[in-house]
Amino acid sequence: MPERHRVRGLRIGLVGHGFMGRAHSFAWRVVDQVYDGIAQPVLAAVAGQHQERAERAAAQLGFESSVADWRVLVDRTDIDIIDICTPVDTHAEIALAALAAGKHVLCEKPLARTAEEAELLVASAASARQHGVLAMVGFNYRRLPAVALARELVQEGAIGTLRHVRARYLQDWLSSDRDPWSWRLDAAQAGAGALGDIASHLVDLVAHVTDTRISSVAGMTDTFVSSRSADPPGGLRPVTVDDACAFLSRSAGGLAAVFEASRCAPGRKNQLSLELNGSDGSIVFDLERLNELGFYSRADQPSASGFRTILVTDPSHPYLDAWWPPGHTLGWDHSFVHQAGDFLLAAVTGQPCAPDFADGLYVQNVVDAVALSGRTGAWQRVAGVTAPTANGGNDGAAGKPEIVAQRYPGDAASARSAAGNRMEGQR
Repeated sequence: MPERHRVRGLRIGLVGHGFMGRAHSFAWRVVDQVYDGIAQPVLAAVAGQHQERAERAAAQLGFESSVADWRVLVDRTDIDIIDICTPVDTHAEIALAALAAGKHVLCEKPLARTAEEAELLVASAASARQHGVLAMVGFNYRRLPAVALARELVQEGAIGTLRHVRARYLQDWLSSDRDPWSWRLDAAQAGAGALGDIASHLVDLVAHVTDTRISSVAGMTDTFVSSRSADPPGGLRPVTVDDACAFLSRSAGGLAAVFEASRCAPGRKNQLSLELNGSDGSIVFDLERLNELGFYSRADQPSASGFRTILVTDPSHPYLDAWWPPGHTLGWDHSFVHQAGDFLLAAVTGQPCAPDFADGLYVQNVVDAVALSGRTGAWQRVAGVTAPTANGGNDGAAGKPEIVAQRYPGDAASARSAAGNRMEGQR
């Protein structure tokens, strides 16, 4: 963790009070209790689509007030941070308006529905950054201590030169034909299905842990149920996104990876797994055992070789100097506390934050390339990323793949759009 700083209590405006809104609110409420030097953020107001529901959410989540129009939050001069936890089709409008108003922005993933939307957000964020305004995407899994430790081990060369990666994210909330329709099944609102919703986490995790960017993909997508029941009871609405996806990738440094994501895997409630194989060893992470990291080293004596389990609860491990004594495990929700702490420190000290909107655009470019590959049946290049070398290797990098800098232009002015005011929280 970075050096602690005494910071004033920044005022939070939360947009959307569903699943993600609750998770973010928890983090804002407790972050100062965990980290010395972080002042309690002020939960100033929550915006929802309906005033009565927003009022109930404000009371439940600990906010001072509620509004039925997010524009009110953006216009308020006493709010420092706009926290966006709404369906994906509203992200761009809210974030653009907030950045134009000089508000720091934390936006849930995926950043946008398309690369074109994401590019507008990157440009706006770059312009705002010149005035000390920050914009971050909420890829919370990179802030799990075990994932952060995996990144450190890779950077230290603990498993040698990376050769290939397997990443999988499985859920089952759509596995039955009778599971109801939701906004996440509408391409106009969500952009993509399992590909954008959960595979985006995998794309960010692999980039973060390995310090590489995917340059080309070959993928496929499937929709198993073409329509689902919706209100009113008995009505059917079409499913216009994928239920599952799988793709191969090659990074700019030659690293090979395999990705799989599904929301139709019975028995898999929220299983995310990541395995990295190098010339000298392997690392394995499983979200269902999120306080553990599997580590194998070829340097071990044959008589004692095998995967060892590192219990990632020691104060020497990433983020854990702020928590409990060794062996006292953390949970899924604590990744949001780390996210809130990192963002508050960056907002007050003026330091860069990550993942920023350019990282969100990179993920969207990968998602778009996979979707195009699924339609065409051909390998597709990922926009903005250098292609692998001719021999497919790591360009001579010793110990780890090449780190590829990703830069995007951006000082176009932000502007509000005239889109609608739909504020439903995430599932």
